[in-house]
Amino acid sequence: MMAQDEQARDAVDEIAEAWRRELPGAPVESIGVITRIWRIAHLLENDRRATMQRLGMEVSTRSLLATLRRAGHPYVLAPSEIARRAGVSAGAVSQWVSRAERDGWVVRRRGAGADGRAVEVTLTDAGRERIDAVVGDLLEHEAELVAGLDEREVARLGNLLRRLMAGLEHRNDA
Repeated sequence: MMAQDEQARDAVDEIAEAWRRELPGAPVESIGVITRIWRIAHLLENDRRATMQRLGMEVSTRSLLATLRRAGHPYVLAPSEIARRAGVSAGAVSQWVSRAERDGWVVRRRGAGADGRAVEVTLTDAGRERIDAVVGDLLEHEAELVAGLDEREVARLGNLLRRLMAGLEHRNDA
């Protein structure tokens, strides 16, 4: 009988084994982590796209509205701050805001900056109601995606991934 943490071999194990055979001495241990993360990312990206389509909202619109909603009342941010928090370019934010503004989810206004040229993006009441409904459904769906892990395993995996991501971000910044 297999231990709880052991699973049947998968394609990633076969990849690592093949490289171990073909390149003896090469450090193949990372394959079990990196290749699985790549494959999981692809599966999750496809799932997120399909889920957002089912919920009737583009992924980018969800990102914009959720970023504003998480900012807290009064749900206002400068486009540069939206870009920073969402991890995208200012150009992407401009496109997101234009679409969301057209749909009535956000409004753009001149900020209170010294020269009056700064722009702020504000989540409308309709945008707040819409993102609350979408995020509620999305979080329920995503809870199902990790339901094969217990609460402790989810927390442990989250912590390990945070450490890995921080190390990778540090390498990118260097």
